[in-house]
Amino acid sequence: MNLKMDDNIPVTILVVDDDDVDAKGIERAFRKAKIANPIERADSGVEALEILRGEHPDITLRTPYLLLVDLNMPRMSGLELIKEMREDSKLRSTIAFVLTTSKAEEDKEAAYGLNIAGYIVKEKVGQDFVKLVNMVEHYWKVIEFPVGE
Repeated sequence: MNLKMDDNIPVTILVVDDDDVDAKGIERAFRKAKIANPIERADSGVEALEILRGEHPDITLRTPYLLLVDLNMPRMSGLELIKEMREDSKLRSTIAFVLTTSKAEEDKEAAYGLNIAGYIVKEKVGQDFVKLVNMVEHYWKVIEFPVGE
């Protein structure tokens, strides 16, 4: 099974997380849930922007895509990444979920202020990222995209 757009194009998932254990856990959860979407990885906001803008030497991101973004990363935090995306006319409508250890209200408010799809505290899903994957799958099945997206 794949998460797909209306025209049957599979969605690429970009995991933006500097923690190898979490990133690999998310990838395993997609496999365990039998969701075979392409998954790419960036270990910082800087690298994610390079990928999103087509400037990365090794990764070309196929559209459509969605992001799972950690907040606390070196070089560029998840909030800084999302802010940069929202200021870029080509990336503005990118669907991004925040996946973090932060329960701080100011982080939640800042993230939702940047129009994220959801704020998920890692502690609530634990290492069982299948819960996260199931939530993303459900979200993808029920959302509606504008024509021409």
